[in-house]
Amino acid sequence: MTNAVHTGGCLCGAVRFEAKGDPKWTAYCHCNSCRKHTGAPVSAYAGYERENVSFTKGALAIYASSAGVKRGFCSVCGSTLTYEGARWPTEIHFHLGAFDKPQDFPPKGQAFPEERVPWLHLSAN
Repeated sequence: MTNAVHTGGCLCGAVRFEAKGDPKWTAYCHCNSCRKHTGAPVSAYAGYERENVSFTKGALAIYASSAGVKRGFCSVCGSTLTYEGARWPTEIHFHLGAFDKPQDFPPKGQAFPEERVPWLHLSAN
């Protein structure tokens, strides 16, 4: 793990966060729930252990989108920021676009590829 501190936040700046070190993983998610949450045909995430994350400004608003799933967003501007699920109880997953340098997080996998919209073609390293 590197000692890098990755920063990010919402569109209006009301919520800011820091994530220490490298993420555990990065991936695209093709599930319908993520599409509805973001309004995009695919989501991309970096998964971190919660102990390596801190919110330095503001607080997440939370929407319980389904059993055991919490989606974090900014209550001021509505930016989608995080996913937390009972399936990964020690992790918090950040939308890559919420990072100040999303280019540092190339997706290396794909979740729920069977739900991919048929016209979307991505490669994951």
